[in-house]
Amino acid sequence: MSQINESAIKTPGVYVNEIPSFPPSIAQVATAIPAFIGYTQIAQDMRGNDLTNKPTRITSMLEYELYFGKAQPETNIVINYDQTTVGKTTTDTISIEFDGNKSKHNMHSAVRFFYANGGGPCYIVSVGPYTDIDSGGLELTDFYDPGTGNGLEALAKEDEPTLIVFPEGQSMPENSYYSLLNQALAQCGSLQDRFCIMDVYDTGETLVTNSDVTTAISNFRNGFASENNNYGAVYFPNLKTTYAYDYDPASTTVNHTVDGAAGPLDGHTLAEIGTLPAPLSPPDSPPAPPSYYSLSAYNAIKQALSSQFPVVLPPSPGVAGVYASVDASRGVWKAPANVGLKDVFATTFQVSDEVQGDMNIDATSGKSVNAIRAFTGKGILVWGARTLDGNSNDFRYISVRRFYIMVEESARKAANVFVFEPNDGNTWVKVRAMIENYLTNLWRLGALAGSKPEQAFYVKVGLGQTMTFDDILNGRMIVEIGMAPVRPAEFIILRFSQIQQQA
Repeated sequence: MSQINESAIKTPGVYVNEIPSFPPSIAQVATAIPAFIGYTQIAQDMRGNDLTNKPTRITSMLEYELYFGKAQPETNIVINYDQTTVGKTTTDTISIEFDGNKSKHNMHSAVRFFYANGGGPCYIVSVGPYTDIDSGGLELTDFYDPGTGNGLEALAKEDEPTLIVFPEGQSMPENSYYSLLNQALAQCGSLQDRFCIMDVYDTGETLVTNSDVTTAISNFRNGFASENNNYGAVYFPNLKTTYAYDYDPASTTVNHTVDGAAGPLDGHTLAEIGTLPAPLSPPDSPPAPPSYYSLSAYNAIKQALSSQFPVVLPPSPGVAGVYASVDASRGVWKAPANVGLKDVFATTFQVSDEVQGDMNIDATSGKSVNAIRAFTGKGILVWGARTLDGNSNDFRYISVRRFYIMVEESARKAANVFVFEPNDGNTWVKVRAMIENYLTNLWRLGALAGSKPEQAFYVKVGLGQTMTFDDILNGRMIVEIGMAPVRPAEFIILRFSQIQQQA
């Protein structure tokens, strides 16, 4: 807005002075912009520029595939195709398994899972191309290597991301995974503008008893120590999704039996079965079209690969989508829990009330682990809302920590306009009014507890309140803000009693 110094006018004429009508205000920052860090098939933009270790903003799955490609095809899938004939009835039984390693890379499916659960804009940090399926674990130095500016370090330079997710962390060596989580939490605590969504290292696929789960959770809790635990939350177990594995038909072997003996398709790859001619074709005749028998088997196997062999994913990408969905519909102050996960039909381990009790509250370390649970008639729900600082009265809950991140970041950016302004009463009034207006709007939306604004928050700034003469002489303007954020009703207790008949 243009203003004229009226005392400096010397030339006759008409001058227009625009007077500010509204006080400065706080623009609320975004709260659910995750950054996914991991490996991708490719990493280049439309001009062919390399996007490796360059945080790239996308808004859809289409954009992801345009810049970062597809999933890595599996090469170690074995199909057991058994046919049994009793009388005139033939029964086909198809089972599928991995004979060797499966791909360690799930970024493509993870981003798809994020969007299925309400995700919006996000960042992709590609740390390199897919590694060989039969190679060892993923390297920590690809994700974090001080001084190289790759992976996590590259993300530190971006201001917009507010969530950090490592979909492929479970494919790293266990100690490397914990080191990475420590660095991620350190970045969150240093920048104070982001939050880390984690997964327990054990996927839950091989766990059988409650004791197994207790051991897996204990290993996770003992694996790392951080002073910034309130900037992270962890979820368990992994999830069986409705997605199918990408696979290479030329590397997918079929074991075929007919009534216990080797069948005509035995030993062939899936690609070959789709093109096998009728077995009675003359040897010197032109190539015959695929036989009905082989095509029928091919289609049955393809169907089984889609329906019987689901992609198993860590919960963090889907939970990031839940964060985005809840933030958009209710606000960041609403706990991202008691929300159903989409594109999921089962968990890798059925968490019981007893197991969740130990996961939820840990008197020793305070590292709460949030459960993903299946409930009859309700689906697969996020059933926990605690940070890794579960023993803290300040930031025990995810919603409280993320609400403070939002308010702190929004107020910090808005206060930039007052840098180098006179440190006097006029400026103090403007700053206090700006923050009070912002917090009043949040109180009206239900983010702050209290029947009146003065019960929900306070803002103090001024000489004798938050500053001394020494502060003013040294150029410091100190603003103190207190808030009463709403907290989730984690335990609802209904008390019933009998009363005497009155008449």
